[in-house]
Amino acid sequence: MRKTKKIIARFTSPLKTAINCMKITLTSMFFSTKISHVVEELKRRGDLREFLGIKEDVPETGYIYTFLSKFDLNSFIAMILRILNSVTKRRQRNTRLIIDCTDVSVDINWFRKCKQADLEGKDYRWEYSAKGMFVGMKLTLILEHSSLKPLLFLLHPANMHEAKIFQEVMEELRRRRIARKGDTVIMDKGFYAYKNYLVGINEYRIVPLIFPRSNFNLSRLDGMLSYPLDIFSSKSLKGEKRRFRNLKTRLMSLLRRWQEFKPVRAIIEDVFKLAKSFGLRRLHRYTRRSVLKFAALNVLLVGIVVAMGFREKKVLQRLAEM
Repeated sequence: MRKTKKIIARFTSPLKTAINCMKITLTSMFFSTKISHVVEELKRRGDLREFLGIKEDVPETGYIYTFLSKFDLNSFIAMILRILNSVTKRRQRNTRLIIDCTDVSVDINWFRKCKQADLEGKDYRWEYSAKGMFVGMKLTLILEHSSLKPLLFLLHPANMHEAKIFQEVMEELRRRRIARKGDTVIMDKGFYAYKNYLVGINEYRIVPLIFPRSNFNLSRLDGMLSYPLDIFSSKSLKGEKRRFRNLKTRLMSLLRRWQEFKPVRAIIEDVFKLAKSFGLRRLHRYTRRSVLKFAALNVLLVGIVVAMGFREKKVLQRLAEM
């Protein structure tokens, strides 16, 4: 808690009021209720204030919304990511990362606004999901497999194909020093493209275990994977060649038995169900800025839950159904 307070103090003030605003917002998300309802209950019940550790006056509903809306987006995301790192265990080396996307639907009457032209200039787009057509955005979440710790989240228009955002996701992971050389990154078929296998190994030095489609040819990929040109300008050429061969060997071995990793990737679906039970299913927000802030708090809440030990598949499913 002390680390969390120090992090929040770097980004906003007054500290106690900011913490109370976040506590109330996260509580409303956990119980899938309105912030105004939580505020009313806190004013009425002293035991609830004691439970949440709110000793000062309870902030008004309007102040909480103002606090969240005026927060600089980049600073807000940076604060949330640092808090996540403080409440979860430190990452181990050579761990597996799981990357997947889920739909974030905005609450509009899409029967009335059924034309693409109606969405011009909007941050949300039409798209199809497993449950049918929706209007909204797409949330990309990166988890550490062993701990289910959320490491990063990104937001894109709903009609952005996963295969096209692969390099953007990897670049962000490298920029934030999350993806390390030699990491295995597990992704579903949405990210499938021969180019992405090459980019993952040659540019980012990771093992991109992207589940292949039915027309995938392992021999073709084997022939395409060759030393990148920049390797020959390295001072440790032998070491770089050895690293490349190791990455390629690991990738080819994993792709031969990729179906064994379906249960590993499937666990992120349970995490998404938990996130949607916290209010991510249908949002009354219509700009990328407001949706991303809400998604950030949602991911933080998920991170806190898994950090408390709720990581088993059955437990996550039960929490999501509450």
